[in-house]
Amino acid sequence: MNNPNYNPFHQTTFLTSAAQLKQCPEDDGREVAFAGRSNAGKSSAINAISQQKKLAKTSKTPGRTQLLNFFEVKSKDTRIVDLPGYGFAKVPLAQKKKWEQFIDEYLRNRESLYGLFLIMDIRHPLTDFDNMIIHWTNQCQLATHILLTKSDKMKFGPAKAVLLKVSKALAQYPHVSAQLFSATDHRGVDVARERLATWLQLPE
Repeated sequence: MNNPNYNPFHQTTFLTSAAQLKQCPEDDGREVAFAGRSNAGKSSAINAISQQKKLAKTSKTPGRTQLLNFFEVKSKDTRIVDLPGYGFAKVPLAQKKKWEQFIDEYLRNRESLYGLFLIMDIRHPLTDFDNMIIHWTNQCQLATHILLTKSDKMKFGPAKAVLLKVSKALAQYPHVSAQLFSATDHRGVDVARERLATWLQLPE
């Protein structure tokens, strides 16, 4: 972006939540979704990109919330979507199946969905959950950008090695890209913010 101090997401606000596809906002404009395991740092990533501490709220019971949360960026036609975190065995199987069906319907049928940010803890990348999401986005030909979060937990060399390993493993998917990210020391936050702004066609 031309102005390094400009953040188009700083005024982002909560719009609505949806438990079913029919409860989502009007399917027009453009939106980008965020997905990730409950402990991968998805809410922290959204908050770091928007420079808001409490935009995306965390739950003390991971996997509990089964709602899509929509955030309005510039107008109702430009949105960030926070998909419910998942990945804990304590979630009942029936709830897991219901969640998977809902997300599958959303990824396949949401016309305004332009791309997806997939959040992975750099210490535990490419889990079964991650691969499931990549499988979905591959079938939908949906642009996917991976944030390897908590990269501050590693020295740069080992963190870079994980990034290269993940990129190599996903080389078969031309729609997938990846980067290092840390909400703690802000590593990669500007890069992620610029990618998100480009996908949402926000002015520089």
